Amino acid sequence: MTASAVLSVPAADPAVAAAHYLSRLAFEADVSDVHADLTAGVPGVVVVDSRSDVAWAQGRIPGAVHIPTARIAELAPQLIDRSVTVVTYCWGPGCNGATRAALEFARLGYAVKEMLGGFEYWVREGFAHGTDHGTEQRPVDDLTAPRSGISCAC
Repeated sequence: MTASAVLSVPAADPAVAAAHYLSRLAFEADVSDVHADLTAGVPGVVVVDSRSDVAWAQGRIPGAVHIPTARIAELAPQLIDRSVTVVTYCWGPGCNGATRAALEFARLGYAVKEMLGGFEYWVREGFAHGTDHGTEQRPVDDLTAPRSGISCAC
């Protein structure tokens, strides 16, 4: 019989697993959920782009506030109300800039979540994004979202 790579470490007790996954959701939001909240105008959520000025000019999520990570401590108290939940993003899953930004907001006492996938997945899921030259939108990458553009409703 072949040994299982998956089962070489047994799955966690269901109660422990539930606590773990609930904890992850307390720290993270996905691109689709952030898009849904922004589209619906849900109050109490502010999206922050923590990238450089050059990256911001290249493309950004409509309605996001631009605060490069190095300037969060200086600018956040002036720009972001402490009563909101901040959602940070950076380039994409290969970048931990959103994590660093979230840490800075948490250290300042803000409720904060990191947007999984970052700007890369925002664009790959076919959502419109702003640039210094106007609004752009790419076709949905069917490796990240349904071709129809309708939310996967995960």
